[in-house]
Amino acid sequence: MEQNEQQVKIDYYSDVLCVWAYVAQIRLDELRHHFGEVIDINYHFMPVFGASQQRIAERMREKGGFEFMNQHILKVCADFPHVEINPKVWLTVQPSSSAQAHLFIKALQLLVERGVVSTDRSSDYFGRNALEEFTWRTRVAFFRDEENIADWQVLYRLAEPLGFDREQITPLLDNGDAMAELCIDKELCEQNKIEGSPTFILNEGRQKLYGNVGYKILESNVHEVIHRPYNQASWC
Repeated sequence: MEQNEQQVKIDYYSDVLCVWAYVAQIRLDELRHHFGEVIDINYHFMPVFGASQQRIAERMREKGGFEFMNQHILKVCADFPHVEINPKVWLTVQPSSSAQAHLFIKALQLLVERGVVSTDRSSDYFGRNALEEFTWRTRVAFFRDEENIADWQVLYRLAEPLGFDREQITPLLDNGDAMAELCIDKELCEQNKIEGSPTFILNEGRQKLYGNVGYKILESNVHEVIHRPYNQASWC
């Protein structure tokens, strides 16, 4: 990072079961590759699919429920060949809630913040660290591999090869620490009026990018924050 550059904090809100966040992973990877230590991405989670039966089977009943969701996702991913999608997505495996995976990720975040697990990035994970790679593998497990990511055993199995120890994760789930962090995310969603997944927040909330936002738009917004004089608004 050059001396005249300021680090840019990016708050990223998503749901692990959101197809648009699945598609957007490549943009996050490119941001890290392009900007390196200039950006600091903080991950937050929101329960768009906190109650998937209610959201899909009931609210989308007239459109076709899970079959409608399946066709919608297949149509979306047809335009994004960089992601793999199972043709039976949402038809045979229907996680009851994304919140279970979010809670688990919060436990992993605490292990990283407390220095138990390294924040080092790995070329084996396309430049991601262990936490980021776990989140990605969780999405892949559902969208590509038809796994129920609301199942604790699936989540433990995905976490352990990345250096996360079950005996260190479980107490954080049991004692409320991970839940407290997830509740903070909920409060931040309300405070920042987050409309959906994924959402990027920059510049202390002044710049909000929501939905299927192209990489060039993300890049230009980061550049604007980096090169704007300190505490001075841009004329544009």
